Amino acid sequence: MTREVTVVEVALRDGSHAVKHQYTKEQVAEIVKGLDGANIPYIEVSHGDGIGGSSIQYGYSKVYDIDLIRIAKENATHSKIACLLLPGVGTVEDLKQAHAAGAEMVRVATHCTEADVSKQHIKFAKEELHMEVVGFLMMSHMVSPKKLLEQARLMESYGADVVYVTDSAGALLPDGVYERVHNLVINMGIPIGFHAHNNLGLAMANTISAYQAGASFLDGSARALGAGAGNTQTEVMIAVLDKMGVKTGVDLYKMMDVAEDIMSPMMTTPQIIDRNSITLGYAGVYSSFNLHAKRAAEQFGLDARDLLVECGKRKTVGGQEDIIFDVAAEMAHKNNS
Repeated sequence: MTREVTVVEVALRDGSHAVKHQYTKEQVAEIVKGLDGANIPYIEVSHGDGIGGSSIQYGYSKVYDIDLIRIAKENATHSKIACLLLPGVGTVEDLKQAHAAGAEMVRVATHCTEADVSKQHIKFAKEELHMEVVGFLMMSHMVSPKKLLEQARLMESYGADVVYVTDSAGALLPDGVYERVHNLVINMGIPIGFHAHNNLGLAMANTISAYQAGASFLDGSARALGAGAGNTQTEVMIAVLDKMGVKTGVDLYKMMDVAEDIMSPMMTTPQIIDRNSITLGYAGVYSSFNLHAKRAAEQFGLDARDLLVECGKRKTVGGQEDIIFDVAAEMAHKNNS
């Protein structure tokens, strides 16, 4: 038996990390028109770290992300615009503005053990703004399937319509994805989604494993543009799902054209699995740490891989980008003493 799946395109959010949050209004308009023409159901648009993420800690946006959401909405005829919100980074006020600008879905993201901090934002989005709400459990490799289920149930109790297993570090193997997703599918009453990173070259395999485990929402990024080595490549995912007989409603040829003709020329470097990306997945470190670690390693004369491995040992999580420079300074001091 095959099931239909809903595809969420994340190049205009997760891909923001890869372009250092420098998307222009013109680029967003062109990308959204292309994705809309390919019949993508949801297009996520935000700073890489969610609405309100433009800051010295996470990196400043070239264009205010609320303005980008507005532009995306203006250029989408049927695709729905989604945004990401990390409680503590984005606020209820940011959410109000995103909704007013045209966001119809919000994905409220927390660390996989901190679902309780999503309560205010999920309930407000659902009850006050009447948005579609997704719970996004980041760094899901760090906890057991049992613990992940406990956290997912919290998000469901707050009103989430969908809950995601999010492999933020690209550290999970296919069996780990299957176990986590399947445990949520059989024990919860709402759809389950999956978001992959390709740091170990397993994004596509992990996405298929998630589908086979029962996931009905799958994330992809055109040309794989995303943090670290990027995400599951949308055009490849559509082709593979089509070969499996899975209906997505996405036009494969048009999706290929978006990737080839629109995304590729905008990319300053190709999305590859380099040594630092591999280290992210190997050490289980948040994918957006990649660029921060490169800068810190250059500043303190370190190998970025050693720095990422040390961050992994310290179990750093998303939102702790500032710690990278502290760790680098400690390592440099130790090396010089």
